[in-house]
This record gives sequence, C-alpha cells and structure tokens, in this order.
Amino acid sequence: MTPTPTPTPTPTTNPVRAVFRDLRAIDGAVYAAVAATPTPTLDTGFRRLSGAANHSKISFTVAAGLALVPGAPRRAALAGIGAVAVASASANLLGKRLVRRPRPDREAARVVVSRHVPMPDSASFPSGHTASAVAFATAVGVVFPPAAVPLQVLAMAVGYSRVHTGVHYPGDVAAGAVLGIASAAVSLTAVASLTAARGK
Repeated sequence: MTPTPTPTPTPTTNPVRAVFRDLRAIDGAVYAAVAATPTPTLDTGFRRLSGAANHSKISFTVAAGLALVPGAPRRAALAGIGAVAVASASANLLGKRLVRRPRPDREAARVVVSRHVPMPDSASFPSGHTASAVAFATAVGVVFPPAAVPLQVLAMAVGYSRVHTGVHYPGDVAAGAVLGIASAAVSLTAVASLTAARGK
C-alpha cells in the first residue's frame, strides 16, 4: 500500500500586510484616476493654490488678519499658528523620516504638464501641506466658529491640490488631515492652559 503523501503546507498571508497591500492598491488607483481625468479649467487654479500653500503662506496671512481683531479672533490666530507649528514639525521631522514613502511617479502617471508644481525632495507620507492647512483650519474654527467652514473648505482644497498636481498620493493627504486634527488639539490645549494661567 502506497503511503499518502503529506500535503505541502500553504504559506499563510499576514492579514495586516494584506490589508496594507490592498490599501496601497486603492491609493495608487485613485491617484491614477485623478491624473487621467482631463480638467483643463481647474488645472491652473489648483496649481496656483498648491503653490500658494507652500510654507503655510495662506494660513499665516489669515492669521495676521485675525490678530488685528482683539478677543476671539486674536486667540484663534494664536491657536492656529501653534497648530501649524506642531503639524509642520510632526510631518517633516517625524512622519516623513519614519515612513520614507517615495513620491509618486508623475511622468509614468501622465499628469499633464499644466498641473505641475515643483516636485519636493522630501518623502511623500504624510502631506505636510495638508497637515498644516487642516491644523490651522481646525484650531481657528474651534476658537472662532465663523471662520470654521471657509477655512475647512480651503484646507480640503489645498489637500486635493497636492493630488491634482501629482506630488502626493491620496493616502498621504488623508494621513496629513488626521495629523492636522491631532496637531490642532495639542495647540488648543496649550492655548487653553495659557489662558487659564493668565486668568489666575
């Protein structure tokens, strides 16, 4: 009687790695879909917005205007600038150095030249532009609610502009938004503590 051969064990797939692999696939597919969608009317606007958001210039300009008005607007400016500082440091000094995700291959994805902004040398994950914009909008919006909706819309537009111009994957932007919200919470806590200390 011939012995039954022992079946070769099938290698098991790490479920966590499998999930991340699938998420990366979705991330790349969305990036490619944005790149492949013709939007000539929007291209110039998003390219300019992406450039204007460099070094949080838009946020600093808004903060300067808010700081001219005593009370809640001035406190909102302080909270917003603090949030930008936390978000920028967290994204550039921690996130990008830890993850080191390469930037998208904009040429391979055929992102049209009319969308192009300079491709940064830093890692792709997370999006620092998005983190800073969302941090500022969230912090300012909590302290000065009338500014919440327009600043959040602006922050979302800044985040999308980074995908539209081909310098970030959507996942980078999503991570930047989460980091921005967390940074705003840190700044708001610090400002609240400072205000309470002054009131004593």
